Amino acid sequence: MTTAAQWVAGARPRTLPAAVAPVLAGTGAAAAVGSAVWSRALLALAVALALQVGVNYANDYSDGVRGTDEARVGPVRLVGSALAAPERVRTAAFVSFAVAAVAGLVLVVLAEAWVLLGVGALAIAAAWFYTGGRHPYGYRALGEVSVFVFFGLVAVIGTTYVQVGRVTPASLITGVAIGSLACAILVANNLRDIPTDAASGKRTLAVALGHRRTRLLYVVLMVLPYVLALVLSVAGRPWSALAVLSAPVAVRATRPVVAGATGPDLVPVLRDTGLAELCYAALLALGLALSAD
Repeated sequence: MTTAAQWVAGARPRTLPAAVAPVLAGTGAAAAVGSAVWSRALLALAVALALQVGVNYANDYSDGVRGTDEARVGPVRLVGSALAAPERVRTAAFVSFAVAAVAGLVLVVLAEAWVLLGVGALAIAAAWFYTGGRHPYGYRALGEVSVFVFFGLVAVIGTTYVQVGRVTPASLITGVAIGSLACAILVANNLRDIPTDAASGKRTLAVALGHRRTRLLYVVLMVLPYVLALVLSVAGRPWSALAVLSAPVAVRATRPVVAGATGPDLVPVLRDTGLAELCYAALLALGLALSAD
């Protein structure tokens, strides 16, 4: 029988900063125009966390039944390691998606942001079909695009929108920055898994690019957010430069990638990249709030 600790490990808690960060940053963008609504921010956080957990369980299920997780290093795989029946993991994914849908519906009603109903449905579909269905797009080098869109642009701009009622320039720039860091987490994950993914026929972007270009992509994704923080700081939000204080964490995450680390040696990179994203988002949110109109 699967233990509670195994279910928690299967939810991959180290990926949760990718859900928290966009809500922090989007709320900071709302505070920048004097419109932060904390109750709505908390609902947005519930949506983001439930979606992240849901996609983690969905990936565990879909990769597990396809056999692509059998020789994988890194976090616990419930299905691939035969720790839980595939049907139970699939149910856990659907329950998580249902929690996200309910919290999202409440948020849409409170904010009267009806356009987000369709966006939310697309987000849940994207979460499932990343590795699910007959033609998962995560097996076709499109995973990073989805992460950038849904855990960057949509999550940040959506969080701001439900509080402000419009898209702001700061939320758009911040969405790109957070999306880049979220993508970096996936790139590091897929860099680690190039050998096993290639052997199992899973064509991720890392498999398509190869080791050298994937490492270069990771570095670009880690640098871009800091450039954008400085852009915000000279474009009327001077305290946005506070985000640069998270650079040492980003440097720590990047060093093993640049040094050529492979396999299990890349596992700490996932942790540090997620931490860098969370620190960056918190500091940027603070900077945006301090630079409020």
